[in-house]
Amino acid sequence: MTDVSNDKWQYQVRIRLSPRYADLARRDPSNAELSSINTLLAEHDASLTCQFDAFAEYVAQAEREGTEHYPLYRWTRETIENPAKKAKYLEAFTLYVHGDEVYDKAIADALETGLHELACHWHGAITDIRKFDTNPAHNPQPPSYDKG
Repeated sequence: MTDVSNDKWQYQVRIRLSPRYADLARRDPSNAELSSINTLLAEHDASLTCQFDAFAEYVAQAEREGTEHYPLYRWTRETIENPAKKAKYLEAFTLYVHGDEVYDKAIADALETGLHELACHWHGAITDIRKFDTNPAHNPQPPSYDKG
């Protein structure tokens, strides 16, 4: 019998911040107005990474090292150059734990719970909280582009 438990998957938590808090998190992450979330992050050895910034770094790295080695280069570049998508991703953050992009379910669950509690008291700063797993059946496939 095949084990279909969720134990084999890793997880990731992502949040969306209101524009004001997203700007603070990107430009001044140690700002006192972020102390509530920074305390929660420190408890889990976690950090926030703005998805737009991560996408921009991916594009820059691909351009430095050769775009042929980066299968999502074209999609990522088009995304960060699209004003509507740029605005969306400037407010989206991925939580890294111990420097890792994905982590065990127990850690993701604890972060998610803490973020929901924080969102109740942080007056609209957190506008969305989502937890994702690495199960390919739950994740969209990367876009494909003709190489020609």
